[in-house]
Amino acid sequence: MKKKQLSLEYIEVSRLEKFDPVEQRLVSKAKAAALKAYSPYSGFQVGAAVLLENGEIFSGSNQENTAFPSGLCAERIALFAAATDFPDVPVRTLAVTAWTNEKYVSTPITPCGSCRQVIVETQKRFKNPVRLILYAEEKSLVFDNGGDLLPLPFDKF
Repeated sequence: MKKKQLSLEYIEVSRLEKFDPVEQRLVSKAKAAALKAYSPYSGFQVGAAVLLENGEIFSGSNQENTAFPSGLCAERIALFAAATDFPDVPVRTLAVTAWTNEKYVSTPITPCGSCRQVIVETQKRFKNPVRLILYAEEKSLVFDNGGDLLPLPFDKF
């Protein structure tokens, strides 16, 4: 038996202004989407925005339902909306943030396991990594490969 360790490589970004203009716009779309979330049960409004290789941006917000788990996460809504309109265009970047207690989160939130699996499948589908921006007001985390958040994904066997 041999013990091994997994590690994550990411970039910390201190302010929105430190992102390039395209990523600033993407984060702004995710922030706007969070304000449109339907989250009467958790009070936690999540917004996501997807940038495609062709420059198109799609956003999504979490939609809760009293018949849990009938709601859906912002990340999957944005990714699936993009794939519906542009099924053959790769995803370049996914930005995620949240609004709660009358402000945007100060520390990054991470996608749930289901969303991580969808990110991995999206990368597999297009044969390229998805850059992942986990935006927060005080410190954001950027992963050049969103699949890094799910190092042991479910896959066909």
